[in-house]
Amino acid sequence: MNVIIVSDTHMPRMAKQLPEVLRKELLQADLIIHLGDWQTKQVYEELKSYAPVTGVYGNVDEAFFIENFNEKLVLELETHLIGMTHGHGKGKTTEKRAIAQFENDEVEMILFGHSHIPLHKEYEGKILFNPGSPTDKRKQSHYSFGKLIVNRNHPLQIEHVFFLKK
Repeated sequence: MNVIIVSDTHMPRMAKQLPEVLRKELLQADLIIHLGDWQTKQVYEELKSYAPVTGVYGNVDEAFFIENFNEKLVLELETHLIGMTHGHGKGKTTEKRAIAQFENDEVEMILFGHSHIPLHKEYEGKILFNPGSPTDKRKQSHYSFGKLIVNRNHPLQIEHVFFLKK
């Protein structure tokens, strides 16, 4: 299963359309995960034209997302449990807030956004992954998103795709 992971698209404020490199990867997607701060329903509509979409809402999303998505989600993909949250809130770092949200869940991976800072590391036997943003890199050198390969009874394989807009 080929899963594309995005967060913090902030469209149309930060981009009028999804970047070409992301659109090419979406053509091969079996599932798309969005980790919040979609901003408008048009992002959801565009993504679901490529593949099924799931995700969570962020702190700047319109009512549609709050009504149709959760703040936290545990998704089972091919026997793997994956936790998802945007990561916003008060106190602690974004990473620590994301970890705290899943302290009582048996997840293998925690996906989160909010900071726009790409992250891929292991923490207490779990994979922590922030895809960054494909449209609003802020102080990062590159735009980014994630690619996750899920196979039953095999370890999860996840990586960033880094790029600069043309």
